[in-house]
Amino acid sequence: MRRPSSPLVTGTAAALGTAAVLATTSLLGGASATAGGPLAKPKDRGAQELGDPDYGVCRGTDPRCYHDWGNFDPAEGFKILVYSRTAGPRHANLGPALPAGMNPPLGDANVAQKALVEMGRKSGFAVDWTEDVAQLSSPARLFGYNAVVFLSTTRDSLDDAAQTSLRQYIRGGGGFVGVHNAFGTEYNWPWYEGLLGGANFYDHPREQPGTVQTVDRKDVSTAGLPSRWAFADEWYNLVPFPSRVRFLATVDERTLEQGVAGNMNHPGHGSFHPVAWCQYYDGGRAWLTTLGHDAKAFTDDGGAYAGAEEFQSLLLNGIESAMGRKPFCR
Repeated sequence: MRRPSSPLVTGTAAALGTAAVLATTSLLGGASATAGGPLAKPKDRGAQELGDPDYGVCRGTDPRCYHDWGNFDPAEGFKILVYSRTAGPRHANLGPALPAGMNPPLGDANVAQKALVEMGRKSGFAVDWTEDVAQLSSPARLFGYNAVVFLSTTRDSLDDAAQTSLRQYIRGGGGFVGVHNAFGTEYNWPWYEGLLGGANFYDHPREQPGTVQTVDRKDVSTAGLPSRWAFADEWYNLVPFPSRVRFLATVDERTLEQGVAGNMNHPGHGSFHPVAWCQYYDGGRAWLTTLGHDAKAFTDDGGAYAGAEEFQSLLLNGIESAMGRKPFCR
């Protein structure tokens, strides 16, 4: 997936200019690795020095940023809405664009959507799916879901009504999960950038194998994962760099044989390149991962695709924590 030909650079990049951000991106990581050992988390100092934006909302890892208005009753069960509308490049794992309405027929090529539906069936929560923006235009409708999953959406996939609805839903304690190209969505909306952890997709190298490092193994979403596991992805480079979040997993850039430089010449994030994190944001919960490019990552349960089992575990438990079925971000 490529950014627009005239990319919008927001937040930190807007303040410093793209060149300055790229030159200091690795400083935001602020971490060093020891051979075979854990990575230290980046210090807040780096982000603050670069003008870490607050987006005008309560955000971070403090549960007091969550608004519990009683909108979700666990006794009624759990349900998510998977939204995969694309208004630009479309990932192959989504298959052909879906017709309007809720829960339109899914074909064999709609791999990622079908995988999440099956994930819910096996794990005991309900799943609706749509690419119809009108289905997101009512906060009352969204409150029927414990979490909304943006599954490799692209560009301006929401209209004004849906933006307002999503913001009201999050402020009312809703859960949000952003997967892969959710980071290439709604570039011109600062509130959404904050929902992603104060981060946006900038570019990526070629899809290639690498090693994911589980840097926080105490979180529900990472419980049971090995400290290091093989996986292949596009390894998104980010501008701005995530801030005020709980980092869960990174990619060890030293394992990327084809390098980390993207098509817009981002040099990567050095010793701390995050691929999954969580935060409280404007009253709601947000669990994020840049992983999820290859269809086999969603479907391979026979072990042929390295890391598929670990990725699916990470994603499932991230979804369940975002919707409040399991403890969140602690």
